[in-house]
Amino acid sequence: MTETTARLVKVPGSKGYRRENPYLRRFLIALSFLFAFLLLALPLLAVLSQAFGNGFQLFWNSLTNFFTLKAMYLTVITTLSAVLANTLFGLAAAWALTRYRFKGQGLMITLIDLPFAISPIIAGLIFILTYGRLGWAYEFFDERGLKIVFATPGVIMATIFVTIPFVAREIIPVLAARGTDEEQAAVLMGAGFFRVFFQVTFPHIRWALLYSVILCAARAMGEFGAVSVVSGHLRGKTNTLPLHIEILYNEHHYREAFAVSAILVITSILILTARSVVERLAKKESGPNVR
Repeated sequence: MTETTARLVKVPGSKGYRRENPYLRRFLIALSFLFAFLLLALPLLAVLSQAFGNGFQLFWNSLTNFFTLKAMYLTVITTLSAVLANTLFGLAAAWALTRYRFKGQGLMITLIDLPFAISPIIAGLIFILTYGRLGWAYEFFDERGLKIVFATPGVIMATIFVTIPFVAREIIPVLAARGTDEEQAAVLMGAGFFRVFFQVTFPHIRWALLYSVILCAARAMGEFGAVSVVSGHLRGKTNTLPLHIEILYNEHHYREAFAVSAILVITSILILTARSVVERLAKKESGPNVR
């Protein structure tokens, strides 16, 4: 069969076949690659080119700058905190929603999905109105010497807020699809909750959990909107890497801004690579029909 010969392809949801248009196939593939190259690959290549185009010494000086190191440190702390908090919450919420029946399940699902629908800027304002000087919780924390807004706790809380759905939304479908037969059998044999979870449930959700943790880390690392509102842009104190890049750019330090941006670009590429590896391992273990 030559490339110009139309192929017969299965029509989803039916027993029939249709002829595939080879020109349409080529057009769609070319359009997809062109779109991805112009809007995704080319800008990333431009960032890397600008970052390393002025020599490695400038790139290294930008990375070892005091404020860059502080921003990098806060980004790591914020990302780890968000991943840990959302992993614990996501597992608990997924277990509660798939293993128990209670009033308010629909409300819980809605609340989990809320960060997807709310702008990150509004999410930041929510924390300002709750924990800021005009917020109802300000006096409670202020009397105990705890500062939330314009401090590291606020940055961490805002990041946790925008990344809440990632773990829960990956685990819920997997637990729901597995059912409870194996877990009930283990309970009848005398196994406790933790033994049931780690020996029966966890092996089935470990790939989905790892996948969701990777996505949560990527989202937390690059969060800008909510963190920008609650941080106060205190250089060396509450600035994460995205905020630090914005400051460098606004101050017309373009080379330094691109150099620091390269950190996030390279890290994103590594995260995407890790995600692909996880997907491949999950498919290899569970079969071709599993994500």
